[in-house]
Amino acid sequence: MSISDKLVLHRQRHLKWRWLDWLELALMILCGLLCFGFSLSVTADIVTRTIGHPWLWLQEVTSTLFIYAIFIGTAVATRRNDHLYLTAISEAMHGTPRLIVEVIIRLIVLGVAFCLIWYGYQNYLRGFGSFRLPSGTPIASLYAIIPLSGLLVGLFTIEQLVNGLRNGFDHPEPLDEDAAPVATEAQMRAQP
Repeated sequence: MSISDKLVLHRQRHLKWRWLDWLELALMILCGLLCFGFSLSVTADIVTRTIGHPWLWLQEVTSTLFIYAIFIGTAVATRRNDHLYLTAISEAMHGTPRLIVEVIIRLIVLGVAFCLIWYGYQNYLRGFGSFRLPSGTPIASLYAIIPLSGLLVGLFTIEQLVNGLRNGFDHPEPLDEDAAPVATEAQMRAQP
């Protein structure tokens, strides 16, 4: 099994375009690297402070990695329907009511994506007037990921909306090959 098969979620395939699978893979790898870097920088910060020689720049690195991981994670989770999605409501419905709820949910997520793009870009531009200490880096370096995340969330939401309207939102999921077989009630009674 390739790394792509392990990281690209195949659940709800009918809502995804195959040509965006590479982007999901890249975002998953990037998110993992950001989380690893965050953990490493927190550990290094604790160790350097404990030995009495703190590296102050580690706090900047830690906050940057954390913020970037959050917004990249938000985008990839949107594609995987793991975040910003009210599954319990829509999956309990079928037919036209489900179609209406799925479309409304995705329109709300598109509104959130628009806010991320619009206000994130405004904060990014204002961030050139404030600086992080001790490096003096413009705080805009933190805000740059927000509109990019909004673009990705919007792209993935449009992908799901188009494919859902084309293919339908209500598709049974294929059985998980790795899951343990489920015994029926008759099989349970037949066992000694």
